[in-house]
Amino acid sequence: MAILVTGGAGYIGSHTCVELLNSGKDVVIADNLYNCKKSSLDRIRALVSKDFKFYECDIRDAEGLQKIFDNEKIDSVIHFAGLKAVGESVEKPLEYFDNNVNGTLVLLDVMRKNNCKKIVFSSSATVYGMNNISPLTEDMEVGGVTNPYGRTKFMIECILKDLYTSDNDWSICLLRYFNPIGAHKSGTMGEDPNGIPNNLMPYITQVAIGKREFLNVWGDDYDTPDGTGVRDYIHVVDLALGHLKAVEKVEADNGLFIYNLGTGIGYSVLDVVRAFEKASGVKIPYKIAPRRAGDIATCFSSSEKALKELGWKAERGIEEMCEDSWRWQSQNPQGYPD
Repeated sequence: MAILVTGGAGYIGSHTCVELLNSGKDVVIADNLYNCKKSSLDRIRALVSKDFKFYECDIRDAEGLQKIFDNEKIDSVIHFAGLKAVGESVEKPLEYFDNNVNGTLVLLDVMRKNNCKKIVFSSSATVYGMNNISPLTEDMEVGGVTNPYGRTKFMIECILKDLYTSDNDWSICLLRYFNPIGAHKSGTMGEDPNGIPNNLMPYITQVAIGKREFLNVWGDDYDTPDGTGVRDYIHVVDLALGHLKAVEKVEADNGLFIYNLGTGIGYSVLDVVRAFEKASGVKIPYKIAPRRAGDIATCFSSSEKALKELGWKAERGIEEMCEDSWRWQSQNPQGYPD
């Protein structure tokens, strides 16, 4: 039986597929290639011990998804596919609700029709909103979200919770993760956003290679040690290994499981800039810009529950995250080939 990975050609999905395949899992990838390049699949193949199937398919395409279930023996799903930029979501809320929420409804309906009831969902720490104090724990109230992207993640969590309440044969794992950065140690896989990066690390690395003139730091007047936003940055490979543990959990037990995946350490934007400069030897010029809509001051996790129940913890520190990010970008200045 195989694991269907929606969005498996993207940044987190591709790294997760490497870990799944190298652990002996059978993998089928579905991706519409909206925010990634097909050549990322070749990089996966070069790093793994077994091959996988790929379908170019949008999660809103019920017929396309059904063809995958007709052709492959799908036992469980890891659901990454979705639009993910906070700022863009404020500008394009309808597109985010259509793609993320409607797409998940279509996927779940096809899964139900095919009696596939095991899913790991790529959620986000953004569901905790602005009213909880870090470190964030899974038992805190969620839903006070500040932007449409976060609202889609919260709405999907509600849908999945209601689905489990209606049918306890489902096994559902909600992974609330924090800020993935880093790249595969080989330097052949990493984050390659289309257009201007919305996340901090790819923006820093593009400044480092001269693709962009300087880094915009969105606000320096937050209630933090240096005034810039504090986040919990997690190495993408640690995050991928968390998904491996989560899929093993849903394969073994029925239930609704919720876990944070983070390091439990908060770093400011300027902390990350300094760590990257040390790792790369490259000076990163930056300018202070106004705060972005929907951003909060501080967000970092407690991942003790994941350690206790999944046996997972983040192993890689900020230095390794920066070193691996720089290795990827310096070896692939244009990202993945078209």
